Amino acid sequence: MSLRVTLVQSELAWEAPLENCRHFAELLRPLADNNQVTDLIVLPEMFSTGFSMASKKLAESMTGPTVTWMREQAFSLNSTLCGSVIIEADGQYYNRFIWMPPSGVAEYYDKKHLFRMSAENENYTAGTARLVVTLNDFRICLQVCYDLRFPVWSRNNDDYDLLLYVANWPAARRQHWRSLLRARAIENLSYVIGVNRVGVDGTGIDYAGDSVAIDFNGLDLTDMGGEQGLASVQLERSVLTDYRQSFPAWRDADVFQLV
Repeated sequence: MSLRVTLVQSELAWEAPLENCRHFAELLRPLADNNQVTDLIVLPEMFSTGFSMASKKLAESMTGPTVTWMREQAFSLNSTLCGSVIIEADGQYYNRFIWMPPSGVAEYYDKKHLFRMSAENENYTAGTARLVVTLNDFRICLQVCYDLRFPVWSRNNDDYDLLLYVANWPAARRQHWRSLLRARAIENLSYVIGVNRVGVDGTGIDYAGDSVAIDFNGLDLTDMGGEQGLASVQLERSVLTDYRQSFPAWRDADVFQLV
């Protein structure tokens, strides 16, 4: 079984959901116009607003315009669409990674590790549970940006084949981004994809992009550098399975439980 994934790397209009949704619709249009079949389309973290701390001002519900847009796009492109959005639920605000299949039945992961250096922990509520979804026989673990720095949270307990990160990761720490993504792939014997943004946000922070897909050996399958646009990669389940059987390091992993 294979999985074709399209990474979407772009600038983001600051705190402008409608503008960003229109922009991403245009970026994705070639997938429909050219009948390019892709199973999964990955947008960056907070793709509709940029990495804003104005949670009360910008939050939408799960039936709001951005999630509705995601549902429409997933249906029209016949692909699963994912990315994180500022969501309000039960009086709490979340940086929510939304997984939207063509059926329109969404699943989501709320970001666990909130970036205190930008006061994200003061404006959002942390999630408490991991989410692993399945597509084309691939088990996919959803993670968001700062989660990348905490390997215990992303530890592969033989429950996923692809570790997927969406991010607004600043250019000032781009080497951390690149190094940690590769480390997560090697230590977890897993494919890893990280989708970041480019450009400068409303607070003056610069983003270098560096969206990548990496295999279980830590080798790049695609590297978008600083270019805006789309990049597609095909992942093979059988190749991953063969590697895990030939190099079963996971059998010697330390046993622990999250508490």
